[in-house]
Amino acid sequence: MEQILEKIDQYILADDLVERTGALVRCPSYDGVPNQETEAAECIKRMFDAEGIPCTIEHVVDGRCNVYATLKGSGGGKTLLLTGHTDTVSPDNHPRGLDPYLEDGNLVGRGTCDMKGALAGMIAALIALKRGGVALRGDVIFAGCIDEEMRSYGTIAAIEKGIRADGAVVGEPTGLQVHIAQRGLEWYEFNFQGKTVHGGRQREGINAILMANHFITKVEQELAPKVFARKHLLLTEATLNVGVIHGGTGLSTVPGACRLLIDRRFLPNEDYDEVGQEFQQLLDELAAEDPKFRCEMKVMDVSVMKPGYVHQPFETPLDAQIVQSARCAAKLVRGVDEQPIAHVAWTDAGMFSHYAHIPTVIMGPGAGVVCHSEHEYVPVDELVKICRQYALLAADFCH
Repeated sequence: MEQILEKIDQYILADDLVERTGALVRCPSYDGVPNQETEAAECIKRMFDAEGIPCTIEHVVDGRCNVYATLKGSGGGKTLLLTGHTDTVSPDNHPRGLDPYLEDGNLVGRGTCDMKGALAGMIAALIALKRGGVALRGDVIFAGCIDEEMRSYGTIAAIEKGIRADGAVVGEPTGLQVHIAQRGLEWYEFNFQGKTVHGGRQREGINAILMANHFITKVEQELAPKVFARKHLLLTEATLNVGVIHGGTGLSTVPGACRLLIDRRFLPNEDYDEVGQEFQQLLDELAAEDPKFRCEMKVMDVSVMKPGYVHQPFETPLDAQIVQSARCAAKLVRGVDEQPIAHVAWTDAGMFSHYAHIPTVIMGPGAGVVCHSEHEYVPVDELVKICRQYALLAADFCH
């Protein structure tokens, strides 16, 4: 592996990675932009075209396109997928979101960390392997996918087009560490229906806020203890957060409607359907106790994926080859052999792992805490290191 590092290192340069990341950041790819991620996809294609690496752009929905590239191997080796999303959140709260600049060794701008820096590292890794003449037996596939910030249409499209690999790396920010698990995610909406009347006729009304209160109490007393008792070696525990409540129109009016939102993060050993059924059971019990109790439960519209898909968790075994190769690369680049850990947020890794059955890890530059913030940035030295890690991982995994 040290010999491979010597072959590729001359082609992995900080200035080049800053330029590639900056070029992607300057392509607006947030919700509301026409054809949202397509300009970024075209920018990526130009980078691969300039190196003679086969690359295609494929339409997914509403003028929005995924971008794919493949560095072909000689045959007989494992196939590696390097993937990430090309969309970002809005730069509205970022003073210079689409005008990236260097500051104290960091590249600052919207998407630098989440996750155009990782995409640049993946692109540059394929280019370095090609320029360095590293002979791989397996293929290395790059997939830049749309819509991770919303409904993962791009990753679903990649899976449905038949993209398959023996291992995958999702480049979400991990501070260069190897992450091998994440919780699943669902956002539930509860709409309580009462009867609106003037406050002076209170007993003729049905208070929807009080209904929601009864439900919240039942959730906290009966369901939450069960949820938090579900443990996992890496992910610690399942979670349940009562996050938002809206109800009432005025002090002199009995509220006839109340809306409650709950975030539920579930473990790889929990069943998605049973997660929803646990909430519905509490609602059924309250309705049986009080014939006036009415509530409709549903998944929030912003959380609904294409039929047949949900925000799945994942866990990849420590002894999986993709984990071993990622650890090997990280150790060679950073000089430490850290134990893989779990990822805090949800990512498309759950989709590739669950629906495409690809052993998957998450590994990328930057810190998750700065994602979506008014001062999003990625350390330049981490751009260089992650590029080296991706290239060495490919060399080890693809033989």
